[in-house]
This record gives sequence, structure tokens and C-alpha cells, in this order.
Amino acid sequence: MMETRTPINMEHELKGLRDLSIKYERLNTLINRVDAASLLMAHDKQSRRKAVGVDRVTKDQYAQNLIGNVKDLIGRMKRFEYKPQPVRRTYIPKANGKLRPLGIPTYEDKLVQAVMADILNDVYEPRFLDCSYGFRENRGAHDIVRRINRAVMFEGVNYVLEADIKGFFDNLDQGWLMKFLAHDIADRNFLRYIKRFLKAGIMDGNERLHSDRGTPQGGLISPVLANVYLHYALDLWMERRVKKQLRGKMLYLRYADDFICMFQYKEDALIVMQWLKTRLEKFKLEVAEEKTRILPVGRYCGTKEKFDFLGFTFLNGKTRRGKYRLVVITSSKKLKAKRLEVKKWIRTRINKSMIETLRLINLALRGHYNYYGVNGNTRAMAKFTWYVRFLTLKMLRRRSQNSKITVKKFSELWDRFVAPPRITISIWGM
Repeated sequence: MMETRTPINMEHELKGLRDLSIKYERLNTLINRVDAASLLMAHDKQSRRKAVGVDRVTKDQYAQNLIGNVKDLIGRMKRFEYKPQPVRRTYIPKANGKLRPLGIPTYEDKLVQAVMADILNDVYEPRFLDCSYGFRENRGAHDIVRRINRAVMFEGVNYVLEADIKGFFDNLDQGWLMKFLAHDIADRNFLRYIKRFLKAGIMDGNERLHSDRGTPQGGLISPVLANVYLHYALDLWMERRVKKQLRGKMLYLRYADDFICMFQYKEDALIVMQWLKTRLEKFKLEVAEEKTRILPVGRYCGTKEKFDFLGFTFLNGKTRRGKYRLVVITSSKKLKAKRLEVKKWIRTRINKSMIETLRLINLALRGHYNYYGVNGNTRAMAKFTWYVRFLTLKMLRRRSQNSKITVKKFSELWDRFVAPPRITISIWGM
């Protein structure tokens, strides 16, 4: 898996990097692609609304002397004087009540990371396998949902192995990651800057923490680095070694650090569950035991077992005519988290414009429908929409005791500004 060939030098303006990645085992002269043009393009793509890093520099502030700042940055990179600053740690609440740590880079570091992430994506897109879906072009969660549906409905799947990697982004081994990257990239300077990003450290309040393992969630380069790590640690192993040693069929699907294995036979599932623990230990990772289990799912199982994946719950069901159907609905955990989020937000709108509030609700619900609007999930979406509607009316009636809005008037405004639930994604097609 880790064999090497002589690297090839290239002028990036002559041929596409993806074509070169297909032709050559290892690539060189990548750091030269972090130039003024690519950094300026990265600047244009940055959002003004993003949180700032430890230097507190915003996009608008950096843009006041944009050309000079970029020229200075390139100069420091050529002299190897550019050193990424620590990421600023912040926390966001998870559905289980815990907090997820995020690392926010400085604005300048965001630009460099954005360009280097684009380069890495061009290098690895031709090398990644079809089982990988997260943070890749023209691939997403709905593609996995469709693939799961097809496997259960038509390909004889009877058992599902649910597994979870404990704190993947925090525990990823940097030594292994650099070995994986060096297997495909011969540009030592490019690798040197990736290592600097990994070692930059974390500012948690006023305390600076060393980062000798992991890659902070929130960094623009972290998703592709995670894909590279799991490409070698799991994808190749699952697809080219594990499948060949099983009695029956197996389907392995991964979205970032979330993955699922589906089997024809239970004994195969039990074997892979044991192998998986050993495999992850080799790469300094650990299976979350409490989240790892084998479930019977499929038309011949007849059970009420269900499993969650990517915000959806999958369970056995029937059509109106009594035929078997894999049911896909919004996960109750995700729904609970979204309800809490809506409840908190609605409270902030008590003194705001009613029309503007309804317009913002409409935008949020459209986003909800665009993700959860899969075949068979209309009822769950309708219940969530009703909950948002109920909270909105309750808030509007509380803010004016003397002239409460009537249900009829509210219904007219709601129907005018807020779109009803609808199916936006087909997962039943072949």
C-alpha cells in the first residue's frame, strides 16, 4: 500500500493537477500553487459572517491592504517564515447535551488553508474510493441514503453494523497522517506547512494548548485531511482486503468519520466488528463500544430494530399495500436538538418585526426540507413545521396582551410567508 515511485516535477499551468494525480504515483511542486492568484480567489470566497481567530482580524480589515497583505504572506512563505497561529477554540452544543469543540483559524491562516485544501482535493479526488462521500464534489449524504435504501430493498442486506470512532478529529495520529500524505506527495515544503498547521496549537480562553494529535474541527483543511487518513486506515482495507475474506456480500459506506457496514450474513458482521477494533487500534483510534452494535434490518428480518445515520432513522416498514419498505425518517435525536434550537431562537424575536420573523422562519424551514425532505418523511417534517408554527404564534400572542393576534390572522400570514413541507429528494429511484 505504501510503495513509492520517483516523484515528477510539473508546471501547474500546463496540465490539470487531477490528470497528473492519475498519471503519477507521487506529486511534487505543489507549494508553488499557493500563489497570489489562488490566495486572492480564496479571499473572495470567504464569508464576512465567519467568526474571527485569535488575532481578531476580519475579512474587511484584511481587505484594506489586500494586495500588500498577500504579497507579504507569499514572501514569508518563500522564506519559510510563515507560521500558522493557534486556532481559537470555541464550543457548540450537541444533541446529547455535550459540547463539540471547534478550532477557528486566523484570517490569514484561513486563506492558506483554503488554497492548500483545494490542492489536496485535486490530488486525492482521483484516488479516493466510491465508498467515501463526505466533503467531496458531487457527493453527499443523500447519495448514501439512496445507496442504503437500494442495498436493503434489492441487494439482500440483512444485518447492519453500527460503529463510531471515539473522538476522531481530536485523536487522529499526526505521525500516521504525515506518512499517508508522503505516500502521495513528494513536495517536502508543502508537507512542512501541513505539519505546521497541525502543530500550531489551540487557544482555549487564555490557555495555550499543544496539539500533538488530532486536527481541529473548523479548519478549512481538516475535512480533506480526515478523508486522507480514513482512506488509508479504513477505505482501502475494507474494500480490498475485508470484502474478499467474507462469506457473503458486504457494503461499506463512509461520510467523513461516520461509517456503516451492511451484510448478507450475521457471522460476517461479527467478524468485521472484531477486526475493526484491531484495525483502528493500529492507527491510534478507538471504537466507541457503547455506539457499536449489530442490528437485523431487511425484508426478511421482521424486526422493529432501527438505526441512525447522518441525521436519519432507518427502520423496517410497509407500503399501503402491505409490501416491505425501508422507512427513512428524521432522527429523533436530531429533531429534539432542532426543537431546542428553534425554541431559543423564537424567544429572541419577541420584539422583532413579525413579517421579518416569518421570512427568516421560511428560509430555515426550506433548509430543513432540502435535507430531510426524502421520500416517506412527509409526516415528520409536517410535525416539525407545526411545532415551529405553534411556538411562533405563542410568542406573537405573548408580546401584545391588549391586542392579541387572532389564529385566523396568523394563519393567513403564515400561509403567505412560509412554504409548506415538501419532498425535495428522491431516494427510491435506482
